[in-house]
Amino acid sequence: MEDTHTYRSKRLNLPPGAWLLLLGVIAIAFTLRSPLTSVGPVISKIMGDLGISNTTAGFLTTIPLLAFALVSPVVPKIADRIGMARSLFLALLILIIGVLIRSSGGTGMLISGTFLLGVAISFGNVLLPSLVKLNFPMQVGLMTGVYTVSMNLAAGVAAGLSTPISNSVALGWRASLGVWALFGVIGAIIWLPQVKKRPVLEVAGMAKGPAPRPLWKSPLAWGVTFFMGFQSVMFYTTAAWVPEVLTSRGMDDSTAGWMFSLVQFSQIPFTFLIPIIAGRLKDQRLLVVIIAAFYLTGYGGLFVDNLALTPLWMVLMGVSGGASFGLAMMFFALRTNTPSEAASLSGMAQSLGYLLAAAGPVLFGAFHDMTGAWNASIWLFIITIILLLLAGLKAGKDEKTVPETGQ
Repeated sequence: MEDTHTYRSKRLNLPPGAWLLLLGVIAIAFTLRSPLTSVGPVISKIMGDLGISNTTAGFLTTIPLLAFALVSPVVPKIADRIGMARSLFLALLILIIGVLIRSSGGTGMLISGTFLLGVAISFGNVLLPSLVKLNFPMQVGLMTGVYTVSMNLAAGVAAGLSTPISNSVALGWRASLGVWALFGVIGAIIWLPQVKKRPVLEVAGMAKGPAPRPLWKSPLAWGVTFFMGFQSVMFYTTAAWVPEVLTSRGMDDSTAGWMFSLVQFSQIPFTFLIPIIAGRLKDQRLLVVIIAAFYLTGYGGLFVDNLALTPLWMVLMGVSGGASFGLAMMFFALRTNTPSEAASLSGMAQSLGYLLAAAGPVLFGAFHDMTGAWNASIWLFIITIILLLLAGLKAGKDEKTVPETGQ
């Protein structure tokens, strides 16, 4: 059996080609959340301009999650056929197109562009864990931390600058959503050498071995899937609605955007550290319990109307969100034996997990529409945290989704 110590962080001593690959991974990671976190701080402006309801606005956040759910299962097959490098480059091009379409017209273009960028982000979500396991097998925890930090750093910048950009240019919210296509352009330029050097970025090493038992028959795979799903419910519902909750209680739009940015920046140390810590542990269930406790404290604070305590709640949300996301990404490596299995588990967990997450923003907005208050919606967070704890206690066990031959 492959020991957990395989994933312990080693000193990062890479050849020049690997450093270029690492830079490409970071550039791709910058595109995976920034187009999404830029929406929440300007959602009220979008609603006012286009005349859409809270429920419809929640659906706007749900659209990329539905795209993740639809596309994630086929991403490993596409990568198997054309290679990871080409798959990721294609995804960057689709993302650029999607972001620009989203920012260019009315409700129809907003929805169609959002779906396209969701399709594009699906490729990075699914393939980066497998790419790291394949190309950095002795530094999986460290490298997982590097790209998850990159995701959250870009997400925090996007959330914080979204409102200032919309207030400073004539195009308003359209500019604040469209500007993040620049990350896609920069990422495509940095990633292009990998396409030329690695036409089938080494999926050859992924496809060997007998066909494993279907993952849907593995209770452990379902634990990982639901853990991924519930932490996604927390993140995407927070991105969609927490700034609006704060503005409804008297906080100005710009400050509310920066409060959500504080959530993102608070995640950064923990998206880096938790994969490394998890890689040194055989059993991650204690980590799950600690994460759930931070979640409950932070989101429970939303019941408190005193805005002076808001920064504390935002930091606790960030700590728990960053830790849970980093752990979810690490589970794909820890609970599998090969890059192929990691890609398959990632595809299953992200497809079904994001389908589950898609309900979060819509339900949150719908509860507010029905009750006229936010407390009923905030209870959705509390219930989700309890379910995340239960799923994590299963996913954190020292097992593999597919036992190695001979076990």
